[in-house]
Amino acid sequence: MGENRKIIMPRLVTSKLLHRQQLHGHGSVSEVSSVVEENLGKRPLNVHKDTFVYRLFTSTWNVGGIAPSDDLDLEDWLDARANTCDIYVLGFQEIVPLNARNVLGPTKSCISAKWNSLIEEALNKKERKEGAELNQESTNSSAVEGSMQGEGFRCIGSKQMVGIFTSVWVRSNLRPFIHHLDVSCIGSGIMGCLGNKGSVSIRFVLHETSFCFVCCHLASGGKEGDVLLRNLDVADILARTWFPGRATQELPEKIIEHDQVVLLGDLNYRISLEGAETRSLVKAKNWAILLENDQLLFEFSRGRHFEGWQEGLITFSPTYKYRHNSDQYYWCFDGARGEKKRAPAWCDRILWRGKGLKQVQYETCNYRLSDHRPVRAVFHAECDVSEGAQK
Repeated sequence: MGENRKIIMPRLVTSKLLHRQQLHGHGSVSEVSSVVEENLGKRPLNVHKDTFVYRLFTSTWNVGGIAPSDDLDLEDWLDARANTCDIYVLGFQEIVPLNARNVLGPTKSCISAKWNSLIEEALNKKERKEGAELNQESTNSSAVEGSMQGEGFRCIGSKQMVGIFTSVWVRSNLRPFIHHLDVSCIGSGIMGCLGNKGSVSIRFVLHETSFCFVCCHLASGGKEGDVLLRNLDVADILARTWFPGRATQELPEKIIEHDQVVLLGDLNYRISLEGAETRSLVKAKNWAILLENDQLLFEFSRGRHFEGWQEGLITFSPTYKYRHNSDQYYWCFDGARGEKKRAPAWCDRILWRGKGLKQVQYETCNYRLSDHRPVRAVFHAECDVSEGAQK
């Protein structure tokens, strides 16, 4: 006999109702932890399973070495006012300029801390406002604190490698069901090992489903042959990234062994057309012909380096290269003599693989901080929970 399974709620249910189901269904945190520890990685027969569906927000943004201002509002980027997502995975590239001092010197953690502070402010602004209103109406401080702990977001892990920075946030009431959080960094830049290019990966297990998020910055360049360097970077990251397994657990050690995987970042794939032709097609918004010549989609069709990976339909403008603080592409302006006017391209991408992961949104967001536009994707992510974990 196979597994008996039921979906707790339809995929389109709101997050708040879903969390109420979870909180009322589960026993104590220690009880749930013991069940997850005992059954992690196993799929026994004749076990009733429930499936919880979470909304997962992912986004990549190359910020071009520009530090955020103190008043930068990230609510629109994170769609925080809607308050419909349960997990946020945010990947940055070039949070510091990629000069020799930053590549070879100590990490400037103050920049990543500032980004995390702005993210926290955007995600929890609504909860703080509601908490302040509740505080005015009630003298019961524990009630106010409880409301914040239930619906607010907290960072469960973040990691910076030179300019690559990954930050993961979850609803507070989801944190007790997250286990085995690990980080792995791979440098593939100068000399094939420095961190000006490469990846920062964060993995964890939610209930009984393993997730891995890989934030990449691949080799740049629009010359013939540069696409091969990007392909080699991807192969290197997938081969060298390793998470420490445990003898008593059947935990994934490699990226593609996880149940659900999202790879996001400035992948730097360009459009294989002459610059003048690319610019003409961009001006006409002829995305169809441009996408026919997109290097990453071509690699998908060849099925060599991206077998098993998926990407949503691209319906947005190329994400690079914009003039700072402008909606115009860089080539529209007169630059200094000898300055390269790079043709537009969809450099910033989000790919995924795994059963139970369904993309429901894929788009760009109109922030003008850098020469890249942030790209975001929302998924419905199914997580297995054995019936025994709810008793």
